[in-house]
Amino acid sequence: MGTSYRSLQHVEARTRFDLLQVISYDVTLDLASDEATFGSLTRILFDSQGGETFLDLKPAGVNSLRLNGTELDHDTLQAGRVPLSTVAGRNEVVVDAVMAFRNDGEGLHQHVDPADGRRYVYGMSFMDAAPSIFACFDQPDLKAPYTFHVTAPADWTVIGNAPGAQVEAGVWEFEPTPPLSTYFVTLVAGPYHLIHDEHDGIPLGLSARQSIARDLDADADELLTMTKACFDEYHRLFGTRYPFGNYHQAFVPEFNAGAMENPGCVTFRDPLVFSSRVTRGMRIQRATTVAHEMAHQWFGNITTPKWWDDLWLNESFAEYMGNRVTADVTEYGDAWTHAAYARRQWGLVADQAPSTHPVAGNGAVDARAALQDFDGISYAKGSSVLKQLNARLGDEVFFAGVIDHFDSHWFGNATMSDLFGAWERAGAQHLADFTDSWLRTAGPDTIVLDRDAGTIRRTPPPGNPADRSHTFGVTTISASGWETSPVTVVGEETPYRTEAPAVVLDAYEDTWAATLLDPATVQSLKTLLPTVSDARVRAGAWNGLRSSFHQVAVAPSDVLDLVEAAMPHEDNDDAVNYTLPWAIASGVELGPDPAAGAARIHRTMLSRAGSAPAGSTLQLAAFQSAVATAADESRLREWLAGGLPEGLELDLDLRWALLVRLAVLGSSDPDELDRALASEPTARSRVEHSRAMASLPTAEAKEWAWRRFTGDEDVANYELEAAGRGMWRAGQEKVTEPFAQRYLDALPDLPLTHAGWVLGTAVKAFFPSTCLDPALVASARQLAGSGTLDPTVHRNLLDLVDSLERRIAVREAFDPR
Repeated sequence: MGTSYRSLQHVEARTRFDLLQVISYDVTLDLASDEATFGSLTRILFDSQGGETFLDLKPAGVNSLRLNGTELDHDTLQAGRVPLSTVAGRNEVVVDAVMAFRNDGEGLHQHVDPADGRRYVYGMSFMDAAPSIFACFDQPDLKAPYTFHVTAPADWTVIGNAPGAQVEAGVWEFEPTPPLSTYFVTLVAGPYHLIHDEHDGIPLGLSARQSIARDLDADADELLTMTKACFDEYHRLFGTRYPFGNYHQAFVPEFNAGAMENPGCVTFRDPLVFSSRVTRGMRIQRATTVAHEMAHQWFGNITTPKWWDDLWLNESFAEYMGNRVTADVTEYGDAWTHAAYARRQWGLVADQAPSTHPVAGNGAVDARAALQDFDGISYAKGSSVLKQLNARLGDEVFFAGVIDHFDSHWFGNATMSDLFGAWERAGAQHLADFTDSWLRTAGPDTIVLDRDAGTIRRTPPPGNPADRSHTFGVTTISASGWETSPVTVVGEETPYRTEAPAVVLDAYEDTWAATLLDPATVQSLKTLLPTVSDARVRAGAWNGLRSSFHQVAVAPSDVLDLVEAAMPHEDNDDAVNYTLPWAIASGVELGPDPAAGAARIHRTMLSRAGSAPAGSTLQLAAFQSAVATAADESRLREWLAGGLPEGLELDLDLRWALLVRLAVLGSSDPDELDRALASEPTARSRVEHSRAMASLPTAEAKEWAWRRFTGDEDVANYELEAAGRGMWRAGQEKVTEPFAQRYLDALPDLPLTHAGWVLGTAVKAFFPSTCLDPALVASARQLAGSGTLDPTVHRNLLDLVDSLERRIAVREAFDPR
C-alpha cells in the first residue's frame, strides 16, 4: 500500500465531524472475478454545513467520481483523498472504483488455500483500511447505516454485518445495518463451511475454510456453548440485549489480530480452529477471545470512542470483561490464571518501554499512530485498572454507570469524560485522583521488599511521579505452607517485616505494578515453589521473577535453577507454555554456556513429559518444550518417524515443530522441508515451512528470509512473520551478523514495501534480537534520532532497542565476556 496515503489527523477528524452528518452508505461489490481486483460502487448520502472537505478512497483505479450529479476530475484524488466542495444541506457522492485484493490481512484480503485451491476473501476495515474496500468518510464518529449488494461466484456464501440472502445465483442482498463506524464494516465471502444455531432468539453461526471443516465441526459444540453462556451473562450484566441481529463467528485465514469485533460478523484468525492437539491454555485463550469480542458488541459497537485516544474504552473493557466472564460462566474457571501467564508481562514490558503511554488520552495524533497503541497497555494494563476500579466501586455502581453510558450514547460515540460522568451519576465519588494516577499517567510503579530495612519500597516510573497507593495481597511462603495477607502501600516506603523465606507481592494481581522478588525469595523459591499448590501464587512468583529479570535484578542461572526445581512439579500447562520460551530466551541464551543451559531445560521438560499423565495437555506442553531445546538429531529423527512417548501423536503441529528444530540445528535442508510441505500442503504447513527455511544456519537461508523482508519475494503476512522469527536464531550469529546493519539500512524505505499492521510486524519480526552488540544499539539509536523513519518504524525500533539493551545489560552484569 505504501506511504503515499495520508493517515487521518485528529484535527482533521474534528473538522470533518463538525461539517458532516452521514445519512447512509449503499455499497455494491463485484467479487465474481478471480482477478487481483474487484469492483466497488459506493453511494453516500450526507448532510453538510456547506464547505470543503474530503472523501477517503484508496483504489487501484477509478471509473467515475460524482458529487451531486457532477463528474469530478479523477486527478483530484491525491494521497487517498478526494476533495469535495459540498453544498449546505443534502449531498450525494457516488464512486465507481476498482479495488485491489490484499494479502496483508487488511482491506479485502484474498487467500487461496494451498490444501485445495479454493479462494476465500474477508474484509478488515480497521485503521485506514476501509477506503481500500469502499469510498468513505473514514473516522469512528461519522457513523451511518450500510446496505450491501454483492456479486460472487455461485458456490460462495457471503456474510456481512447484517442479515443477507442470495436472491439469485451469485447475487446477495443485505439488510441495512444499524449505524456503524467505518472500521467495523466487513464481508466474509467464499466457499466456507457453515454451521448454524440459535440462542435466545439470536441466530448464531460459525464458518471456516473447507479444508478445516472437520476441525470446526469438532470444536463447534464448545464454541457455541461458550457463546450462549457469554450472551446470557452479558445480557444480565449490561441489562440490554445484543442489538445487531445475527451473531456469526468467522474463522478466516491470515488474520493479523486475534479477532475483530465487527457487529454481526466477528472475524477470528483461523489457527483458533484447532487442527492439531493443543494445550488447555490454548483453549482458554480462544475462550477469552470469544468473550472479549462479545463484550465489544457493547463496548465499542453500540457505544464507540469518538477518537482513538480513548481506544481503552474498547480494549481495556473487553479485556476485563472477557477474562471475567470466561472465568465466571464457562468451563474455564481458571481464566485469570491464564491471563497472569499470557498477558501480565506483555503489559508490564510495554509500560516500561520508551513508547509507554497513558491508558487513556494516549495522544493518538492520527489513525496510524493509534494502531501502535493497541498494545499491552491498552489491553492488559487497562484491564487491571478496571479490575481495581470495579473493586473500589462494587458491581452495583460499576454496571449502573456502564448501562447509563450505553443508554446515553446508543449507536453513538462517547469520550472518557462521558463514561466517568455516568459513574458519578450512578453513585461513584472522588474519581479524579484515580483517573489521574491510573489512567492518565504512564509507566508502572516498581515495588520490592527490602528485608534489611523492614519496608516495602515503591518507586514511581521515571519522569511520571504519580502518587499512587496500592492495596494487594502479600503471600509469604515457608516450609509449613503459605498465606496471603492484605497490605496497603502508601508513599515511597511502607513498614513490613517478615521472617518468611519467600515473599511474593501481589500474586493475585490486585494492583498494577512491577512487583519484584527480593534476592532471598529468589533463592528460597528454588526449594519452596514446588510445594505451592495455588496456581495463582505460582503465576505471581513467575511474574515476579520475570519483572526482576527485566530490571536486571536476576541472573540467568537463577532462571535455570528455578525451571529445573519447579517444572517437574508443575501441573498447569500455561506455566509451561508461557514460562519456558521466556526461560530459553533469558536463562539459556544469556547464560555463560547456552548449550549446557538448553540441555538442563531439555532434561527437565522431557522428564516432566514422561511423568505427566499420558495424553494430557500438560504432557503435550512439556514435550513441546523438550523439542524446542533438543540437540540430539537421532532422537528428533526417531520422534519424527513416529517413535513418540505414549500419549502423544505426530500431528501437523508436532511434525513441523520437529522439522523446525532440525532446521535450527542444521540437521535438515531445503529439499527435506520442501518435501514436507508438498506432502501436506496446508496453510499452516506453508507458514511453518517459511519458519523452518529461515531457521537453517546458512547464508542462503538467511538471504531467502531477507528477500521477504525487502519485498523482493511477495508473501502473505503469516509467512512474512514466520520468516523473520526464524531468521534470528541464537547460536547462528556468524551467519546472521552481516544482516544486522543491513536491517538498519533498510528501515527508512521499508514503508515503501510494507504498510499498516504488517509494517510493524516486519520491523519486529526481522529485528536482530540475537545480536548482543552495543555498537548495534548505538547505530540504531543514531538512526532513530535522524528524523528519517516512519513513525511506526521509529516507535517499534526504539522499543526493540530498549529490549536488546536490557539483554546486553544482563549479560554484562552476570556474565561479562
